[in-house]
Amino acid sequence: MNGSVRTSSWWLALALAGCATPALRGTGDLGLVVERGSGRVLIVDTTARQAIGAVEGLGDLSHASVVYSRDGRYAFVFGRDGGLTKVDLLKQRIARRIVQAGNSIGGAISQDGRLIAVANYEPGGVKVFSSETLEQLADLPATELGGGRRSKVVGLEDAPGNRFVFSLFDTGEIWLADLSDPATPRVRRYTGIGAQPYDGLVTPDGRYYLAGLFGEDGAALLDLWRPEAGVRRVLSGYGRGEQRLPVYKMPHLEGWAVAGREVFLPAVGAHEVLVVETENWRETARIPVHGQPVFVMAQPGGRRVWVNYAYPDNDTVQVIDVPSRRIVGTLKPGKAVLHMEFTPRGGEVWISARDDDRVLVYDTASLAELARIPARKPSGIFFTSRAFVIGM
Repeated sequence: MNGSVRTSSWWLALALAGCATPALRGTGDLGLVVERGSGRVLIVDTTARQAIGAVEGLGDLSHASVVYSRDGRYAFVFGRDGGLTKVDLLKQRIARRIVQAGNSIGGAISQDGRLIAVANYEPGGVKVFSSETLEQLADLPATELGGGRRSKVVGLEDAPGNRFVFSLFDTGEIWLADLSDPATPRVRRYTGIGAQPYDGLVTPDGRYYLAGLFGEDGAALLDLWRPEAGVRRVLSGYGRGEQRLPVYKMPHLEGWAVAGREVFLPAVGAHEVLVVETENWRETARIPVHGQPVFVMAQPGGRRVWVNYAYPDNDTVQVIDVPSRRIVGTLKPGKAVLHMEFTPRGGEVWISARDDDRVLVYDTASLAELARIPARKPSGIFFTSRAFVIGM
């Protein structure tokens, strides 16, 4: 081979190498773990059970939550400092970021995937953005309290028909906002629904919105199929409960506690899980548990419900068998268990232990530990399968 041929071959090889693309992969087994103390999220692979990357610069993640684009490629991270960050899971970097408020408490993505809504404490209200560009498309200021203050917004959920539903903590309201045309939002307001609604869930079929009440016993229920019927009070005794125990951490309701025709709810200020049938929304049982529940989460398939707890019992996770309503397992994953997340078909559960700086993976059938993943003060765990679930 003469020199000119060798040179041509070398340049051809170099050109082909330059055209090479990263290995192709889907996003179905990816997710994020929030590191609340470092302003960082870990990108995790649930098949490999390991972290495969990290994205920094996301601000205050002390109460962060995440929703996903329809294709599962982009995560939208809601920071406590009002930050809204769009993270590209495949390129492992920030795609866009804005600071849209002073204090935020979560958000939701519309049914068609075009809109991102953010619930704000300060200034109180909901802002709506394009999921593509993060351009603001709508602003829904909450009810005024006087002195330039507005009610805090909590329990923001997506609902079918490109609607969002949320509660106003300070004024005892539920709002149902139709954003089919973001330029002209249509808002239906329900007042006098009860004292201090603190969180809400939309049932997996998209029919009901349930807001828990912190300021009094009971909950507020809105039938999204018949919104003209108004909000009705249900579950007398659900709120703080008769014992009036100190509440160290507010429980969460969002979406996970529905198993079959029953909802399993954390009792506020009591060491109990409440069982509620969804036909008439009546309480049917109370299950004594280890402490004050924070998350009560139904495992995919609905056969088991997993519960974690507020301080000082926050080193424990318990597993409830739905048919018998008995505790069938108790785990001690570590100090300050903050969150649990199931793999899409329910074979594994990932659990964050903040004060031990680790995430643990368990087999949901045997309860055997499968993996430990180092993480800096981990809190929320969010898998891309949420992209396909109403109210998540």
